[in-house]
Amino acid sequence: MFYYLDQAATTALYPEAFKAMMPYLTEAYGNPSSQHPKGQEAARALIMAREQAARALSVHPSEITFTGGGSESDNQALITGAHIGAQKGKRHLISTVMEHHAVLHSLRRLKEEGFEITLLPISKDGFVSPESVRKALRPDTALVSVMAANNEIGTIQPIEAIGTLCHENGVLFHTDAVQGAAHMDLDFTKGVIDMASFSAHKFHGPKGAGILYARRGIELESLIEGGAQERGKRAGTENIPAIVGMAAALEKAMQEKTVESARIRTLKERLREKLLVLKGVRQNGALSPSLPGTLNMTFDGAPSEALLPLLGMDGICVSAGSACASGSPEPSHVLLALGLSANQARSSIRFSLGADLDEKDIDTIAAIVIGHVTALRKLHHADQ
Repeated sequence: MFYYLDQAATTALYPEAFKAMMPYLTEAYGNPSSQHPKGQEAARALIMAREQAARALSVHPSEITFTGGGSESDNQALITGAHIGAQKGKRHLISTVMEHHAVLHSLRRLKEEGFEITLLPISKDGFVSPESVRKALRPDTALVSVMAANNEIGTIQPIEAIGTLCHENGVLFHTDAVQGAAHMDLDFTKGVIDMASFSAHKFHGPKGAGILYARRGIELESLIEGGAQERGKRAGTENIPAIVGMAAALEKAMQEKTVESARIRTLKERLREKLLVLKGVRQNGALSPSLPGTLNMTFDGAPSEALLPLLGMDGICVSAGSACASGSPEPSHVLLALGLSANQARSSIRFSLGADLDEKDIDTIAAIVIGHVTALRKLHHADQ
């Protein structure tokens, strides 16, 4: 028996997405750039998937560029925004200390190109304030990038207010919407979001597929040289099965998010309350506004490197932070930004719940976690 609480790392493929993909893995295997019937069959699938994804996000199909995932979308958005600004003499970029490494490392690369980077702090509850963005804006600011929702603590950021500030000051605004796509109402019709990044496997689509939304009028800079695929914005033969599956998953996620999000949030709050009964346990980040299923907790005296394997042996699948940084010995940069000590950050667990759990599961999970935390504390005390 497994209890999967690592939805923020990846999600199971929707059956509808799998079904949509199958013909393009078996029979409809043509290259969409080919002019023969098999190729044109694939080309039609690409057009239909773009239209389906655009409908799900309420944007124009021409604003959808298919990528290899969220990290690629982040890289392309930041490099595009920075270079558009540089053409106008603007070489200042703003982001936050809590961003995914796909954003932070892209900014590091741009700093090496001579761009000046401002990383805004976050509150102890895990939010960046629009006022801090306003104060950081300068005449030479080219781009602001703030994630829609944090991947480790789940806090939802005020991106509409921040995007509005940017537009009032003639600054491009990008949001990493990878974690929030299936659970937030992202309104592109107001025109305050210039670019947004998505990753299929975070909303029950296949791995290795993503979307970069770019408002009409923004010319994306290609990161990959080669053919003219994706209107010249991403060279390389399109991964038709993954793209088709992603579009199907996105449509279903948008249709079901209201009902599923409410149920998942109830389960998260139940788990939170049961874990907080134990002394020396704290939630990291605010309970609201936050993603419905993401809960980050610190367990004093129970290092995550010891707790995770014990939970795994009981079938509980959780993580100590971002899956992309799980191999790093360093404590979470997000938790450190909240003000946690390194030891506290190393004693924190991220639970990210999905619709496959029920109240009975939550009660079982809470009891197992409490049992292992208590045992580790006793062991730690005995060693001292």
